[in-house]
Amino acid sequence: MQELTHYIGGEHVKGTSGRFADVYNPATGEVQARVPLANAAEMDKAVQIAAKAQVAWAKVNPQRRARVMMAFVGLLNRDMEKLAEALSREHGKTIPDAKGDVVRGLEVVEYCIGAPQLLKGEFTDSAGPGIDMYSMKQALGVTAGITPFNFPAMIPMWMFAPAIACGNAFILKPSERDPSVPLMLAELMEEAGLPKGILQVVNGDKEAVDAILDHDVIQSIGFVGSTPIAEYIYARGCANGKRVQCFGGAKNHMIIMPDADMDQAADALIGAGYGAAGERCMAISVAVPVGEETANKLIEKLVPRIEALKVGPYTSGNDVDYGPVVAASAKANILKLVESGIEQGAELVVDGRDFKLQGYEDGFFVGPHLFDRVTKDMDIYTKEIFGPVLTVVRAKTYEEALGLAMDHEYGNGTAIFTRDGDAARDFANRINIGMVGINVPIPVPLAYHTFGGWKKSMFGDLNQHGPDAFKFYTRTKTVTSRWPSGIKEGGEFSIPLME
Repeated sequence: MQELTHYIGGEHVKGTSGRFADVYNPATGEVQARVPLANAAEMDKAVQIAAKAQVAWAKVNPQRRARVMMAFVGLLNRDMEKLAEALSREHGKTIPDAKGDVVRGLEVVEYCIGAPQLLKGEFTDSAGPGIDMYSMKQALGVTAGITPFNFPAMIPMWMFAPAIACGNAFILKPSERDPSVPLMLAELMEEAGLPKGILQVVNGDKEAVDAILDHDVIQSIGFVGSTPIAEYIYARGCANGKRVQCFGGAKNHMIIMPDADMDQAADALIGAGYGAAGERCMAISVAVPVGEETANKLIEKLVPRIEALKVGPYTSGNDVDYGPVVAASAKANILKLVESGIEQGAELVVDGRDFKLQGYEDGFFVGPHLFDRVTKDMDIYTKEIFGPVLTVVRAKTYEEALGLAMDHEYGNGTAIFTRDGDAARDFANRINIGMVGINVPIPVPLAYHTFGGWKKSMFGDLNQHGPDAFKFYTRTKTVTSRWPSGIKEGGEFSIPLME
């Protein structure tokens, strides 16, 4: 069996803690590798190497740092097939979805090529008599990121690319469920010209996370995962004086107005609700049709589309719609919530509980589910399912539909499907959610805008990527300068006299 490593100081390093986690092939349920789980001493070693390397890296001018990002983009494109295959093998995504994972990270790297422009400070001439003022954006030092299983390429790049472009070193603690791609990314960054020790991958569990949170050299922490863990990391990291941004759970609503194109809305819900087996923080898990007629039409459109979904391993070809969920525990949790929906009175319109795939009976596949007549007190509405389960909550009016999304504790993403520009504009202005789609089901901003939710979906005051990333990974220093006058006149050879 393959034994994975950490990547510390530019080398693959075996774990020394004696603790390991199994890495599964989600399609077969088989253990395909094991990954070492670092202890505090191993994390400290990586941090000390990073701190030493960062001093020289911060002195490299932004243009040269940007050239590393340029070369890295070329290498990502060169190795796209290899990265996608490794990602699919450990996560279970289809190959096209895995490539999308890599590309959305690559786009942030492309944005970071603009570091020379993004790191420019400000200057005020003659702020006072002979006084100039200017600001500088300077690197924090050693930074860290704790990333989730569902985007093992994209989210690490969302964090380490801007951090490194700003002159920092970065410690990446990826998910222990699919660690191979992060290790490959670290190798490619060094092939692109990054000095050893600037990007390091330290695998681990809570012990490694706590070592990051408590290490006095680490200056900032990024996290993406569940809300309870986000709250824990945010509280402990801030208490230790670190800059912290944490992104938590989601329950994304899509409102379907009576005037919407029902075929377009149904197609959007299929992709947004079942793509990647629903394991996306921006997945649409709640459809809110306005009016009984709208709801009936929507259900009529959805059912045949859902029943036609092709579920299978990534090796079955690019026409597979989605693959397995990442772990047996994830499958069990999804099915438990499905049972709770039935018990609490929701109508299970499409039942995927008995889904079996011949030859892959031990895999972590979950059939597609569709619930109708869900109410906001049910567990399948209040909790994040993170699986291929779409729930329909019928609303009588637009105001009721708007209220459902606004009253939910999560505020990551939302969407409205309508032909009415006034309704769309009102929705975008009033909704208390961070990312909004108008006839767009998964409104993930492109790299030059910022990504971030509201309410219990995000903790911290700066979003990911875009301009906020360059604010998060730098500190501003303001200098007020005044130079004595008279030196330029040359030497005085007579005895100075008092005026």
